[in-house]
Amino acid sequence: MAITAFFTPGFAINNIWSLVIAAIVLTFLDYLIVKFTGLHASPFGKGFVGFALAAIILYVTQFFVAGYTISWMAAIIGALIYGIIDYLIPGTQKM
Repeated sequence: MAITAFFTPGFAINNIWSLVIAAIVLTFLDYLIVKFTGLHASPFGKGFVGFALAAIILYVTQFFVAGYTISWMAAIIGALIYGIIDYLIPGTQKM
């Protein structure tokens, strides 16, 4: 998330604790979406739906974390950057 915030204009995380809490909140929100809808918020793994969910989750997180701010446009750009990073870093997602 720190890499995404660094490369995205309009996306700011003020300190390391905001980053840690935001990562926890993002994980929790993603878990809730997967649990109740079965959709994964992986921008490239699930196409447009995953991309839109990633942007929404990035945007909604600011309402739960102090020191985390993002605009709608930054959430869209951030979801794109997040998807690129997610694609480049190998790993498997099991739920």
